[in-house]
Amino acid sequence: MNHSPNDLIMLFNDLFREPFRTILVKGGSEPEYLPADGPSGLARVVFAHGYYASALHEISHWCIAGEHRRTLHDYGYWYCPDGRTPEQQRAFEQVEVKPQAQEWLFSVAAGTRFHISVDNLSGDGACDEQQFRANVLAQAERYLAEGLPPRGQQFFDSLKSFYGTTPDFDSAWQQDVQRLVPPNSLSDRVRNTETV
Repeated sequence: MNHSPNDLIMLFNDLFREPFRTILVKGGSEPEYLPADGPSGLARVVFAHGYYASALHEISHWCIAGEHRRTLHDYGYWYCPDGRTPEQQRAFEQVEVKPQAQEWLFSVAAGTRFHISVDNLSGDGACDEQQFRANVLAQAERYLAEGLPPRGQQFFDSLKSFYGTTPDFDSAWQQDVQRLVPPNSLSDRVRNTETV
């Protein structure tokens, strides 16, 4: 299956350009969110290097951001770059659970490979990578049971329709869960917390 970021641009812009005055665009080295510069302007979700996965991740952030946050550059968040301290990494991991859970569902809906990212290669890595994976999985499962945020649900449904993954989504999801969060890692995590 071919995965072109141009398809994501088309799907996103078809869904959200008019009702939310927002477009998805390819960018350079850093992703960012640029709010509209006036009542007739368009907000821009900019993804890095034209990468498909970067587009899905940035769309995930946009689908979660509330109305006020969408009026602020980068949703008003300060990004602490790679090389974070353990305290900064813990805060990063807490904020990233929902976007990565949604991105994971988007990836399976598109039939592409998702990678959980702790995004701290120059630092000490994850505070607790197994727990982070379990948290992302739990949030994704919650989204599947209760529904994604409204814009996220629209985009998720659009991806499944465009890539024809609706009939096989459940089995593809279960296979990807096994790949990224093997059952033994979850049972080890439960055993470790029970002995504490």
